[in-house]
Amino acid sequence: MTTLYGLENCDTCRKARKWLDRFGIEHAFVDYRANRPEPAVLDGWARQAGGFEALVNRSSTTWRQLPDNRKAAGSDAEWRLLLREYPQLLRRPVVVTADGTMSQGFSDNAFKKRFGTGA
Repeated sequence: MTTLYGLENCDTCRKARKWLDRFGIEHAFVDYRANRPEPAVLDGWARQAGGFEALVNRSSTTWRQLPDNRKAAGSDAEWRLLLREYPQLLRRPVVVTADGTMSQGFSDNAFKKRFGTGA
């Protein structure tokens, strides 16, 4: 089953969930503000994304309000801590399919390609 991680009130996450519903793709939704990802999960996502920095939404208000020393995380441990403390920094939604493949973000075309449907 596909799992969509995001924030309950995020418009992009809502659009992604509606898209999955429309095309009959069974999925579960996890609000990662209420259910913060474990460090091992974040590590797996970072590996697939090309590093922790690729997971971060640098255009978010939360990111812009962080002190500069927090933005300059120098190790995986610091990134893990930052993302567990501020899960809203994760680019969303994070989509994980049953085979463990992770992707971030939502667009109609990307989901059509990812799920092979809706053409």
